[in-house]
Amino acid sequence: MQISQPTLLVDEKKCKENICRMLKKAESHKLIFRPHFKTHQSLEIGKWFKELGTNKITVSSLKMAEYFSEQWEDITVAFPLNILEINTINELAKKITLNVCIENIESIQFLKKSLKHKINFFLKVDIGYHRTGINAINDNLINSILKEAEKSPLINFLGFLGHAGHTYKSRNKKEINKEHNRSLKIMRNLKKRFIKKFPKLIVSVGDTPSCSVAENFLGVDEIRPGNFVFYDLTQNMIGSNNISQVAVAMACPIVALHKDRQEIVVYGGGIHFSKDKMVEKNRDIYGKIVKRKKNGWGDLIPGIYVKSLSQEHGIISCTKSFIEHHKIGDYLMILPVHSCMAVDAMQNLLTLDGKLLSKL
Repeated sequence: MQISQPTLLVDEKKCKENICRMLKKAESHKLIFRPHFKTHQSLEIGKWFKELGTNKITVSSLKMAEYFSEQWEDITVAFPLNILEINTINELAKKITLNVCIENIESIQFLKKSLKHKINFFLKVDIGYHRTGINAINDNLINSILKEAEKSPLINFLGFLGHAGHTYKSRNKKEINKEHNRSLKIMRNLKKRFIKKFPKLIVSVGDTPSCSVAENFLGVDEIRPGNFVFYDLTQNMIGSNNISQVAVAMACPIVALHKDRQEIVVYGGGIHFSKDKMVEKNRDIYGKIVKRKKNGWGDLIPGIYVKSLSQEHGIISCTKSFIEHHKIGDYLMILPVHSCMAVDAMQNLLTLDGKLLSKL
């Protein structure tokens, strides 16, 4: 494989195994599987999902919905509705089943006046992450929004949607399950209060830690995990996956060796990885190095990690012995801390057999 600049490599076999595993979990719990495509952002990888049986997807923006509408007919935009994109909303609603997220009455009032085609909406609920969403016990606001929506034949209520992003603060499976169960309790109580009036309402949740680890989905109708297709170091630290399941690695050329500092400089910085980091033993870590193999990569190399990133530079903390086994012009394989951000930073992806995958 010819590597001349930072290249994000994708292990297709691992990806498909990750997809199959999550799809089977959804099927075993009788859940709608609506994976989040913001992680891979690729039509080609989207085809892998479709070939394995997926027919509904989630995205994080209307721009992403436009991109995937070439191949997908049922798309949820899991981000609060931006009314300034009404032209895009109308264009998408004209050709696909478009599901949006609402958390204020102003958005519904605007849609009533501006929609040209039917859309579905979820009420976005705060289930503990405290990033956005309606307080689940604010029935006055919920009822006001639903009452306003009923005035338009073009606005259809689907149900309640939440994201338990706070599970990312967990550090083991027990903590993940604890937060997941708290979130489920919020959603079950909400469903119990509104199911009589809306007997077909859907409860949609979806964070990779919970969907990877939990086995309790009582009251849930749909899951929307995204990161699981690739996983990463953060998910491994949380307890969501094994290192062997991480399906992306950045290949970074070595441009300088500093034996005196026990550091290697690679071509691969913040504009390739993003600057997401994790902390281990009071050390900031921006990536970890894995063993190169003929067809991909293997285990982590103990004690060798990315200690800092600037725009183009990546500084690798390593041993003198590790430096002795490398030369200028070699490249290192690095697992990202956050695969979603690394993918977003890169122009395209490359499979291990040399196939270029385009992305948004």
